[in-house]
Amino acid sequence: MLNAYNRATNAYGKGATHAVDQREQEANALLKAARQLEDVRREWTPSLQSRLDEAVLYNRKLWTIFAAEAANDDHGLPINVKNNIGSISVFVFKRSMELQAAATAEKIDALIEINKNIAAGLMTKPKTETLPEATATSAEAQAAQRSAEA
Repeated sequence: MLNAYNRATNAYGKGATHAVDQREQEANALLKAARQLEDVRREWTPSLQSRLDEAVLYNRKLWTIFAAEAANDDHGLPINVKNNIGSISVFVFKRSMELQAAATAEKIDALIEINKNIAAGLMTKPKTETLPEATATSAEAQAAQRSAEA
């Protein structure tokens, strides 16, 4: 019995020492939202509206968090990145409302692309070690902005 207890303690201890990378966590959340939207998009018919509503709600909640963090004066992101996140968030919110009012498969695509592009940027490590972990590069922001304008 003691041996099983020690193994459990050791396993827990090893897992607890693994730090969660914020960029990776955000990328995974964006990819989860994109997958949910893609699942609905792949099988799109108006009868899937309730599944679309669930996927859009998850995505909107995620972008609400990003927008709130970007608006936080204490957050260390550069102002241009904060502004880009704010602009993309506004687009996501508008597109979400459009999807709930009159859903089409094509309207879903923009949200999927935004999430995938931002996630890809977050998975790319910053070139310099002096950047904070949560800092998005301007290239990421520009790619997302291009997707948002599509």
